[in-house]
Amino acid sequence: MSDQPTPAPVPQDENQLMLERREKLKTIRQQQADGKGVAFPNDFQPNRKAEDLFAEFGAHSNETLTTLGATARVAGRMMLKRVMGKASFCTLQDASFGPSGGRIQIYVKGEDVGEEVYAAFKHWDLGDIVAAEGAVFKTKTGELSLHASTVRLLTKSLRPMPDKFHGINDQEVKYRQRYVDLMTDETARQRFVARSKAVSGLRDFMVQHGFLEVETPMLHAIPGGANARPFVTHHNALDQQMFLRIAPELYLKRLIVGGFDRVFEINRNFRNEGISVRHNPEFTMMEFYAAYWNYLDVMDFTEALVRDAALKARGTMQLSYGGKLVNLEQPFERLTIVEAIAKHTAAGPHVNDVEWLTHALRKLGMSEAKHQLASRSLASLQVLYFEETVEEKLWQPTFICEHPVEISPLARESDSKPGVTERFELYVTGREFGNGFSELNDAEVQAARFQSQVAAKDSGDDEAMYYDHDFVRALEYGMPPTGGCGVGIDRLMMLLTDSPSIRDVILFPALRRES
Repeated sequence: MSDQPTPAPVPQDENQLMLERREKLKTIRQQQADGKGVAFPNDFQPNRKAEDLFAEFGAHSNETLTTLGATARVAGRMMLKRVMGKASFCTLQDASFGPSGGRIQIYVKGEDVGEEVYAAFKHWDLGDIVAAEGAVFKTKTGELSLHASTVRLLTKSLRPMPDKFHGINDQEVKYRQRYVDLMTDETARQRFVARSKAVSGLRDFMVQHGFLEVETPMLHAIPGGANARPFVTHHNALDQQMFLRIAPELYLKRLIVGGFDRVFEINRNFRNEGISVRHNPEFTMMEFYAAYWNYLDVMDFTEALVRDAALKARGTMQLSYGGKLVNLEQPFERLTIVEAIAKHTAAGPHVNDVEWLTHALRKLGMSEAKHQLASRSLASLQVLYFEETVEEKLWQPTFICEHPVEISPLARESDSKPGVTERFELYVTGREFGNGFSELNDAEVQAARFQSQVAAKDSGDDEAMYYDHDFVRALEYGMPPTGGCGVGIDRLMMLLTDSPSIRDVILFPALRRES
């Protein structure tokens, strides 16, 4: 036997493979024209999934299966095929999930399915959607399989699948052609199943705690609820400029005014900003509001919500992210911005020194032209310094509290500490996961805050808010004391699935259009 490595197979030209598959489809269409079948039949319905078969029959011996006489109708994408003269094996992959990866082996024999069908089967390609019906049995090697009495080609695949051993190596192709990624990568399939289950679990948690799920508009006449640059569009019938939602907050608080004490929405938001491993222009948030809660109540609830999501998605509160432990079991730390700076930097008493902070921020690369450091308050400078030096160090769950009024236009000012608000941000793995506060329900103060935002916008801040007259009008009717929070679902899913990029947990992330 030679010690030389087996040479890698010479890759075939994809265009040539597609041409060959189109020729096969052309033959099938001609057979349909001759009254010999249908090119894309839609009259087959499977009655079992692969995982159901393994769960029910996986532990049985072949003798027991023969005695039971179990049969099944299955369908799926053909992922493997071995042709061996008068009998062959193929593997079909369906939409079930579990130890088998949704795959079941099919044993196809010419004398069972008919020589004409078997001859056609031998020319079917990987990626074709195939149906099979027959008896459940186990091979000599103990693999649960289906002994086909009939096989049918349901859908002809015209494009060859990626190499079965290597899958898709180009990460951008995985994002751009998610359908192929899901076909070939069991980990990707499991990740998005986990996401779906986690979101369903969040819904259940909210409903169990008396929250009403609602839907609010995604097209806004005035963008509000967050400081962000919006996407702009135009409504033809109304002949007016519209904005894609940057947050549902102001509509949800209108519902609190209307008498719903607890509301939540799992929503798609749109912000015309940068793209990174943490940012996608459209993303999923869950926002919730509860009358007669303050920010301390909201912090407690948010902590419980994150723990519940981890238990439902992972079965544990001891998570691993990027190879490092994230402990959700211990109480989440609570620090003010000033306390966090003192704990995680060497600023010491300089944390309250405007001149020192300004100089430190300039050393970190901030310019006067862009950040207007000279005109900022002490609290605003502390926030900038915190963002630049502390955020990434907050690996374990940490609530950062007491944000300044000037950057929290919708939050209630603290009664005991003028200048800061009853607000928190939740950080885990150095990233912001949530933002909540005691809601500002003083209509006159809210109107003044909006005026300040308008002034900031007029001065060039394109992320500042607009003045929302209707929201002020709603507050004038009276909103009970309320606490609210927004939780980034995509970032939470990154944590729960140990995914390094937000694109890994969004089925179809934003990408530059293909040329």
